[in-house]
Amino acid sequence: MSANVSTATVQSGSEHGRLLRRLGLLNAISINMSNMVGTGPFITVPAILATMGGPQSLIAWGLGALLAIADGLVFAELGAAIPASGGSYVFLRECLGRKRWGHMMAWIFVWQFLFSGTLEIATSSIGMAEYTGFLWPRLLDYRWGVKLLAAGITAIALLALYRKIQDVARLMLVLWIGMLLTAAWVIGTGMTHMSPRLLLDFPSGAWRFGFPFMLGLGNGTMLVMFNFLGYYQICYLGDEVKKPERVIPSGVIISIVLVMAIDFLISMSFTGVVPWREMIQPGSQAFNAIGSVYMERVGGHWASALMTVMVEVTAFAATYAMMLGYSRIPYAAALDGAFFPWFGKLHPSKRFPHRSLLLVGFLVMISCFFDLVQIITALMLARILSMFVAQIISLLLYRKYHPRAPRPFRMPLYPLPAVLALAGWLALFVTPALQPGGWKFMAYALGTIGVGFAAYLLLAWRKREWPFQESVA
Repeated sequence: MSANVSTATVQSGSEHGRLLRRLGLLNAISINMSNMVGTGPFITVPAILATMGGPQSLIAWGLGALLAIADGLVFAELGAAIPASGGSYVFLRECLGRKRWGHMMAWIFVWQFLFSGTLEIATSSIGMAEYTGFLWPRLLDYRWGVKLLAAGITAIALLALYRKIQDVARLMLVLWIGMLLTAAWVIGTGMTHMSPRLLLDFPSGAWRFGFPFMLGLGNGTMLVMFNFLGYYQICYLGDEVKKPERVIPSGVIISIVLVMAIDFLISMSFTGVVPWREMIQPGSQAFNAIGSVYMERVGGHWASALMTVMVEVTAFAATYAMMLGYSRIPYAAALDGAFFPWFGKLHPSKRFPHRSLLLVGFLVMISCFFDLVQIITALMLARILSMFVAQIISLLLYRKYHPRAPRPFRMPLYPLPAVLALAGWLALFVTPALQPGGWKFMAYALGTIGVGFAAYLLLAWRKREWPFQESVA
C-alpha cells in the first residue's frame, strides 16, 4: 500500500507554477452541473420511460439519486484529501500505492478513459446535432449529416477551450446560466401545463413486482446514472481549485442535489404534457427531440424553435465542461510517467495542457460516428469497474491502512455510503447480462479492460517495473 498522502504532496503542480488556482465554489458547481445536465434529460427521458413501459419508470430517478449521493461522498473525501489534476487517476495511484497496484490501476483508468470518457463527451455533441434536426429536418435525411455535425460541434468546443483557465471559467459560467434558464423554462411551463391524467397514465400491471420489473428498474437506473455523470468533474481540475478542501466536497454534493431536482422535474414536465406511449416510439420526433416537441405542445412553433436553440446551448456547455475536465487526465498521467511524456506539456503562454486537450478532442470527434444509445450503455459499463468500483475499494483500503492520513472532509456514516455505492454499481454492471444482446456491451467493457491489463503487463515487463521487479510501495 502507499505511504501516507497529504495535501501538500499532491499539489506539486501549483508549487512549480504549472497550473494556477483560479476556480472557486461557483465555478465548481457550474462545471459539474453543466456536465451533468447537458443533453441528459433531453435525450434520455423517452428511453427511461421505455425501460418499464410507463410513468412508473420515473422511480429510477430516486434510486439513481441515492447511488449518486453515496458515490459523491467517495469523491468528496478523496477530492478534498488529494486535490490534483487527474481526479480518479490520482486517487487510484495514491490509495493503492504508486509503485504497485496503484500504478497499474491508474494506468488502467487512463486506458479505459480513452474508450469511455470520449464516448461520454460525444453524447452531448450528438444530442446537440439531433436537436438541430428538429429545426432542419432535411439534415436527418443524410446518413452522415448528424454525425458530421456532431464532430463539427466538438471541434468548436475544442477551439473555445484553447485559452487560459480564467477565460474558460468565465465562459463556463455563461453557459451554466444558459443551462439553468433552459431547465427553468421547461419546469415552469410543466408545472402550469401538466396533465395529471398523462403523468399517472400507468399501464396494466405497472406495479407488479417481479423479475421484469427489477430488470426494467435496473435499465432505467443505468440511464439515470448517465444523467448524473459529472458530479466529480471538478476533481479532475484539483490543481486549479482554490481552497480545494472545502470547494471540492461542497461542489460535488451541491451539484448532485440541484441536478437531481432539475432532472426529475423536467421528466415530470415531459411526461405530463406528451403521452409516454408517443415518446417511446424509436425514431419519432418525440423520441429524438422531446424538449422541442414538448415546447411545441405548450407554446407553439416559436417556443419549440427557441427551446431547441437553448437545448443546443446546454448541450454545448456539457461538451465544453467535459472536455475541460477530461483533458487533464492524460496530462496528469504523462507527468506521472504512465502516459506518453509529450502530453505532459503546458501551453507556453496560456498555461493549460493543450496537447492533452487536442488528444481528447480528436478522440471525441471519432466517437461522434457511433450510435447514441449504444454509446451510453458501452461507456457506463466500461466506466463502472475501472473507475467507480475500483475507486470505492481504494478508499476502503486507504482508510484501513492509513487511518491517520489527513482528511479535510470525512464521509458521514462511513463506511455505509461507500458500501451502498459499491453494491449499487455492481448491480448495474450485471443488469445488461440478464437481457438479450447485453453480452455485447459486457464484452466491450471486459474486453477493453482486459486488453488494458495485458498492455500494462507488457509495458511493465519491458521496463522491468512491478510486478516483474520488486519495489517498495
